[in-house]
Amino acid sequence: MSRSTTGVAARRSTGRSRWIAAAATAVVTAGLVTTVGAGTSSASAPPNPAVTRTALAPSLVAGRGAEVDFAEQEAENAATNGVVIGPDRSAYTLPAEASGRKAVKLVPGQHVEFTLPGAANAITVRYSIPDASNGGGITAPLDVSVNGRHDTTATLTSQYSWLYNQYPFSNDPGAGLLHPDWWITECACVPAATTPAPVITTPFRPGHFYDEQRLKLDRTYAAGAKVRLTVPVGSNAAWTVVDLLDSHLVGLPHFEFTAVNVLLFGADPTGKRESADAFDRAIALAKRLHRKVYLPPGTYQVNRHIVVDDVTIEGAGSWYTTVKGHEVALSTPAPDGSVHTGVGFYGKDAASGGSTNVHLSGFAIEGDVRERVDTDQVNGVGGAMSNSTIEGLYLHHTKVGLWFDGPMTNTRVKGNVIVDQIADGLNFHTGVTNSVASGNFVRNTGDDGLAMWSEKVENAGNTFDHNTVQTPTLANGIAVYGGTDTTVSNNLVADPIREGSAIHLGSRFGAEAFTGYVRVTDNTTVRSGTFELNWKIGLGAIWLYALDKDISADVRVTGDHFLDNTYNAIMLVSDFPVKDRYSITNVHFADVRVDGAGTSVVSARSAGSATFRNVDARNVGAVGVNNCGSFNFTPAGSEFSLTDAGGNDGGWLAPWELPNTITCDDRPTVVAPPAPSAW
Repeated sequence: MSRSTTGVAARRSTGRSRWIAAAATAVVTAGLVTTVGAGTSSASAPPNPAVTRTALAPSLVAGRGAEVDFAEQEAENAATNGVVIGPDRSAYTLPAEASGRKAVKLVPGQHVEFTLPGAANAITVRYSIPDASNGGGITAPLDVSVNGRHDTTATLTSQYSWLYNQYPFSNDPGAGLLHPDWWITECACVPAATTPAPVITTPFRPGHFYDEQRLKLDRTYAAGAKVRLTVPVGSNAAWTVVDLLDSHLVGLPHFEFTAVNVLLFGADPTGKRESADAFDRAIALAKRLHRKVYLPPGTYQVNRHIVVDDVTIEGAGSWYTTVKGHEVALSTPAPDGSVHTGVGFYGKDAASGGSTNVHLSGFAIEGDVRERVDTDQVNGVGGAMSNSTIEGLYLHHTKVGLWFDGPMTNTRVKGNVIVDQIADGLNFHTGVTNSVASGNFVRNTGDDGLAMWSEKVENAGNTFDHNTVQTPTLANGIAVYGGTDTTVSNNLVADPIREGSAIHLGSRFGAEAFTGYVRVTDNTTVRSGTFELNWKIGLGAIWLYALDKDISADVRVTGDHFLDNTYNAIMLVSDFPVKDRYSITNVHFADVRVDGAGTSVVSARSAGSATFRNVDARNVGAVGVNNCGSFNFTPAGSEFSLTDAGGNDGGWLAPWELPNTITCDDRPTVVAPPAPSAW
């Protein structure tokens, strides 16, 4: 979660207290999973193209996540003379940030070859190449051939990846600590208050390694065609990592003959000249005529916000129409604290009444954001938009794909692709009501993939449904910070990297309390439950956290599948300084499947209670319930109670653990589970 207000340091420093003194009375055992596989090479492909969803067999996630118009193929399943790296779930490693925690590493002269599972005329390649020695990135070629014939040469870049250091991060690999007065896990100390001062190795905490590029092929190729990606000899990239290939069959461009065409107002489809003013003129006329605005195929340079209200803007399709801009430094900071501006479609500020009846569809927004400045309004879509729809956009290289500042109501965000963001994918922030994000595909965000944040003003009646979120490099796949009557349903969340979970309910960051109900229903998570670097414990695939307030709303987690959990499937926690002040109650789990937990099914580190009905678990590495309660270890047992509501299978919820037996192991030994399989 990025924020566009002051107090940024507090946002990420909040809750950094360690589990200390009292927690030390618990059994302390091994912590971080490090399962680095030996590098292997393969010269042959599997007999049939291995199509996956979040690196799993599609049958394991049927009905969950976004419906997408591409086929995902993992590089580690393709033919290659390179080296397969991973699996690894440690922070700051290339395989840990890869989909499925594996990828293929190539040196100049090596290749990886995919067999198309269906007809395709375009591909997306997710990759990583090294940073420049002093930061700022490099570019390097990648040859693309189909059936042995050269098709195109892509120019890869690391200019939008490779962040370092503490939040809000740096582009300088040699920089010293941004916050020497913060406690860090590397020395288990506050460096500025430690004598002698610890030696901090640079680059410190590298991450956000990957980027992706979309490429049109010269024609449509049939299923079975061989797409080979080769690092040419002489490449200035010492190595190139290929994570996956998505193959697309892109249809014809969309045309609107009765709409107001931006070309008639001087917009330049070659991208050489600035087109923002032409867009404004077209929008003004379209509003007077009550017509749509049309963006024909082309690339349009726009280096500031396009303010939209009561207007429909349609492109020819996100593969054909691109609105692209440079990040521009402001001569003086804007009233909201922004020091840069850039391409984006913004509703009016909520304080000015916001915008309404805005409809955006069918184009790509390509930003130029290379650093995280949380006060900057350099998001793809922003402001307040009520009674609006955002559909079929491709959002790339902005700070946040869509950041809405309410109050606002009744907005639908549907079927968008949101990738390679410096911060969040989407955030419903402050008084957003009765709004839905559905069918969106989110990959490689620098913070929460999808978030609802009731900062000071309550969100209400919002839904995240049938979205796919992959590989957020920091924080959570889906996060809800307070609010009333919230639904998170039918989503697919995979591979959060550090300091977050697949699904997070957090009373934190100044959010209003959870009220009414929270429904977490029929979601699937995979390879979730990261290692929290500050607490030095493993999180759960779903993580409830009472930091600022109690969590006492009616929380029901029903029909969810938690697969291949690195640590716990379910975690309920309050931070140590407030453990005797806040609790988590009225939480109910039903019809849940847990297939693989490195430690426990449930980890309770809070006062409170929960009920469990028809929760089936297998391949659990440690005790089923790791119940520490509030770490007071009273003669009456833990401060957290569990109720067996019946039908719980797998032996994980044993009678001797009920209702509140202390089973506290602060850092249990991790047993890596087998890969998920059909239930």
